[in-house]
Amino acid sequence: MSQSITQLLEIMAQLRDPETGCPWDRKQTFSTIAPYTIEEAYEVAEAINRGDMNELQDELGDLLFQVVFYAQMAKEEKAFDFDDVVAGICEKMRRRHPHVFGDAEIASAEAQTLAWEQQKSTERKAKAGGRPHSLLDGVASALPALMRSEKLQRRAARGGFDWPDVFGVLAKVREELDEVAVELEQRGSKERVAEEIGDLLMACANLARKAGVDAEMALVAGNRKFERRFQGIEKRIAEQNQTMTELSLDELELHWQAVKSDECRQE
Repeated sequence: MSQSITQLLEIMAQLRDPETGCPWDRKQTFSTIAPYTIEEAYEVAEAINRGDMNELQDELGDLLFQVVFYAQMAKEEKAFDFDDVVAGICEKMRRRHPHVFGDAEIASAEAQTLAWEQQKSTERKAKAGGRPHSLLDGVASALPALMRSEKLQRRAARGGFDWPDVFGVLAKVREELDEVAVELEQRGSKERVAEEIGDLLMACANLARKAGVDAEMALVAGNRKFERRFQGIEKRIAEQNQTMTELSLDELELHWQAVKSDECRQE
């Protein structure tokens, strides 16, 4: 083990020392740390999106520290330690890459993806033992809802539960949108409206999957675009010595269209 990892493990052990450690670190559990891990993973993704390598280095360190934190707590419970985590992932990577570490031959990245998923499916069946097995087993419930929806539908598609082309999914999106409209027009209960909107969002996630688009990243980009354009509206209004609340929706829409036009000219 490298000296740097050894040093990090020693720091973590000191932080968790029951007598001389940090009070905050000592009282943490697997459950209390989990939200921080999710946050750190998103911060890694944000650094990548920004193309900021210095920030990425820093955020990867924070994420690595999360792994070390879990390993230390597990070691205290005599469940496993950091070496076990490393050994486990090394064994898994060798098992899932027989074309690199064995005699198997795989011709393309697409073939590797298929082989990878087949191997994972075999592993899930083995874990299930004699219990009933579902294609949806192992899709983590803690994933962001949009990401989980896409993954659930990708799994279902492997079993043949899928449209033959993207236009079938597009028709489903329109169908779900119409059902939302019906509930709103009939003043349906909040629960019914929420249910129909949930179906619509799931259909949109499936549309992204079928179109070969990462739904989560598409929404991230959409959020950024909205933020950029909204701030453009704010700037235009401020330059005219006005406030947003003074303007009608039609006037705000004119500003929005102007910002869009400016972006198109710059492209």
